[in-house]
Parts: sequence; structure tokens; C-alpha cells
Amino acid sequence: MSPMPPMNPTASFSDRLSAAIRDRKTPACVGLDPRRDALPATFAGTATLEPKELAATFARFCCEVIDVVAPLVPIVKPQLACFEGLGPHGMTALAEVISHAREKRLLVLADGKRGDIGSTAEAYADGWLAGPWAADALTVNPYLGLDAVDPFVKTAHERGAGIFILVKTSNPGSRDFQDLVSGDCTIFEHVAAGVEQLAHRTADGGRYGAVGAVVGATWPRQLDTLRATMPHAWILVPGFGKQGGRAADVRGAFHADGLGALVVSARDVIFAHSRPEMNAGLSDAQWQTAVERACRDMIERLAADTPAGKL
Repeated sequence: MSPMPPMNPTASFSDRLSAAIRDRKTPACVGLDPRRDALPATFAGTATLEPKELAATFARFCCEVIDVVAPLVPIVKPQLACFEGLGPHGMTALAEVISHAREKRLLVLADGKRGDIGSTAEAYADGWLAGPWAADALTVNPYLGLDAVDPFVKTAHERGAGIFILVKTSNPGSRDFQDLVSGDCTIFEHVAAGVEQLAHRTADGGRYGAVGAVVGATWPRQLDTLRATMPHAWILVPGFGKQGGRAADVRGAFHADGLGALVVSARDVIFAHSRPEMNAGLSDAQWQTAVERACRDMIERLAADTPAGKL
């Protein structure tokens, strides 16, 4: 496996992301969430595989998904938990997937929702944004406080990387804590205000900073409000498709020119072979065609119902 190319510290993540979105003419992001029981029929027999063999299968599946979507989208989002669950073999598979995405000129967003304090946060940031993984961006959990986020911000800014801080997540249970009122606004609104401060601070006079936000597609009204609250932040929007988010629901995450948002779909795209409307007329061996159909469908729906159509 060839080493990943070094990150260019002179080009910000925002600049690279903007250029990639304009090049592909879409803000679509494909999530790479391999699951043993959901793989296409050509990967039969995974139920009995040991971690080493299953990890190799996950790597092959994700790389073959990447082969299909690389000409279509600017960025992919590996879900780290899907690989970590297989131990050391899974991490080797993840390295292979990230390396393959880079070879195909895709940006890579590592979805690990990391968060800790002091030297531990520094170690996470160094490993994922500057060290051997050298992802273009990383998701970060802010609920230990802004001082725990600072090491991620510092490393991202210095290395030309990005972070996406959880603000209003797509799951129904996000209401349990994120919607609680503290002072004159909700917890997630307090977090959003902190994100905007960090985004503005790291923008260096540009349009967007190194710090973005995660806001679920399942909360369209909050997306409208939070876009106004965080004008200097990219918004990563999970929950499109399988979790119920529609193209019209994510419209509020964008600026008028089609920039400012990344919309994520994972299962609806990578497991499109299980969707009758995408798999119609295809054999088991043609599962990649279903992936392509689903990816193009997502791109077309975003172009039709959001400002992404102006790209």
C-alpha cells in the first residue's frame, strides 16, 4: 500500500473543498459505512468471516464504491466505527480505503466524533489531521467544552485541514440534551455560536474557516436558523435519504451560490442494490451500477431542490 500524499499546508481545507465542489458541480458526500449484513450478493459468505477476512472484504467493497463515485462527488466520509470494530485488521482496511480515495482525487472526511481534553485531544488531532491518517477533515464532539476543541482547531488551521463540530445531530434523541434551554437559547444554539467564533477566527479573511458544523437533515427548520447563525462555517448535513431527510429539507444549509454545505448519504448510495428502483434490471454482479444510479439520483435531487443547482 503506497503512503498517502502529504497535505499541502498552504491550501486551506475550505479552499480545497470549494474547488472540489465546483469541479464536480455538487455538494454530495458519500458515506462509507460497510456492514456485514448489507453487502451485495457478490460478497456472499461474510457471516462466517473472521475479522481479518471481513476487514479485507470491507476494504474491497469500499474501494469499489470509490471507483464508482469518484468522478461524481468531491468527498467521501469513512465511518471509523465500522472499521474499528474489526480491531487492527479493520484499521489496516481503513488505511487502504483512505489511500484509494486519495488516489482517486477525493477529499476524505474521517467520521470519528473525537473529543477529549489537553494532550489527549492533541494526540487525536495530530493523528487524524497531521499524522499517519492525514484526513482532510474530522468530526469532533464539543461537549467537553471549547478548550477541548481548541487542539483540533489549532492543528486543523496549521495543517490546512478542517473539523466539523456536532451542533444538532440527526438522531431523534438529540432533543434529550441539545434542545435543552440554557439562558435565552438552546444548548445547540450555544454550540453554534462557539462554532461561528472559531470559524471566523480561522477564516483568515476568507469566506469560510477551518471549523464547520454538523446539523442533521432531519431538522430543516433548525438548518435555516443555523445557517444564519454560522455564516463562516461549512455545514455537514447527515441524515439524507435513509434517515428521512429530503433535498428540500437541506435547502437552508446552503448559501445562495450553492456553497456552504456538504450533504451526506451513505446507505442509500452504497447499498443501492437493496433499493428496487435503483437495482431494476440488474444482476447481482452489477451492484456498482446501482451505486452509480443512486449517487446520480442524489446529485440530481440536490441540484433540483437546493441552491446546489447553481454550481
